[in-house]
Amino acid sequence: MNLPNSITLARLFLTVIYVVAASIPGNAAAWVALAAFVIAAATDWLDGYLARKLNLVTALGKLLDPLVDKILVCAAFVHLSLEHLCPMWVTILIIGREFLVTGLRQIAVERGIVMAADRWGKWKATFQMVFVIAALLWLCLPADAPVFLRGLRWCVDPAQFATPALMWIALFLTCLSGWNYLRASWGFFVEPPARR
Repeated sequence: MNLPNSITLARLFLTVIYVVAASIPGNAAAWVALAAFVIAAATDWLDGYLARKLNLVTALGKLLDPLVDKILVCAAFVHLSLEHLCPMWVTILIIGREFLVTGLRQIAVERGIVMAADRWGKWKATFQMVFVIAALLWLCLPADAPVFLRGLRWCVDPAQFATPALMWIALFLTCLSGWNYLRASWGFFVEPPARR
């Protein structure tokens, strides 16, 4: 088990902590959920960087890294839907896109083709995580928050502009990157012409 793969597994453990903390009522648990998600989101970049930098890219890492990312993001969006901070149909679209891309990549692997993440997919992941962090901050900061935190609470207030804007941008990029994957793999669904 090399260092990048260990970091990936640590992110899976942080996802478990996030899910457990998000299931417990109370402000302390909300802060634990936020901290677990932020650290997990940070390791999403770190493990890939170290794997490439140290030449430690493995088949296990290629399997675990995107799988753990999807578990983390899907868990977060389900949680936010239950907290009424994200419409359920948005969560369903995001989870559906992840299943679609996973399936397309599997078909590509079986045909000896590597479907690398495109730039829109990377921006999608960034905006999804920033939206989740903003929404979790809203859950953490009470109405009687200290004065120096009230400005931050106002910024992440779902009734204001920033947090909903982040969600809509994340949704747009989710659909766009999903469409790009589908378009790039369209040939998988077209049978070759029969030979005479």
